[in-house]
Amino acid sequence: MARGPEQRGDGGQRRDRRDRNAPDDRAESDIVEKLVHINRVAATVKGGRRFSFAALMIVGDQKGRVGFGHGKAREVPEAIRKATEEAKKTMIRVPLRESRTLHHDGNGRWGAGKVMVRAAPPGTGVIAGGPMRAVLETLGVQDVVGKSTGSSNPYNMVRATFEALKVQSSPRQIAAKRGKKVSDVLGRRADGASTDTEG
Repeated sequence: MARGPEQRGDGGQRRDRRDRNAPDDRAESDIVEKLVHINRVAATVKGGRRFSFAALMIVGDQKGRVGFGHGKAREVPEAIRKATEEAKKTMIRVPLRESRTLHHDGNGRWGAGKVMVRAAPPGTGVIAGGPMRAVLETLGVQDVVGKSTGSSNPYNMVRATFEALKVQSSPRQIAAKRGKKVSDVLGRRADGASTDTEG
């Protein structure tokens, strides 16, 4: 029993409920981290070449918040830690429809990277590849179709995906911007669907 405080770091995840800082620990444990890309880079110095590692990390709570970060260090774990810290500081909130898909289609571009994301019906799953898939999964999207039509550079693809997600807007945001009720904004969609079925 005397070793409990010393072993707290090893088994802290199992005893979150009894820890006084449980809310903070739970908030941290909700965040999902994904390593998208790691690259060995070299800097030419007087004595030769000095190698270091660059990491690209995606973090998200799978409930509408996601961020990305880039870190560079002499060792891989330190580069990942730096990238994760930067990603947590730069997280953005994206409105989701029914907590499973996007509200509307969107396009994003960053440099030579061009991506397209589309809302999808239930059961579609995440149809995207590479860095785009990592971003959408950590965001918490369950049904979405994504396509990259530009550069395959992971940094450009991630930034382009974030540009496409930043333009996402919910009916509540549109209604507030136009000074109308949410029912007025969604009413046209429902009326259009009913007229289509009747015709």
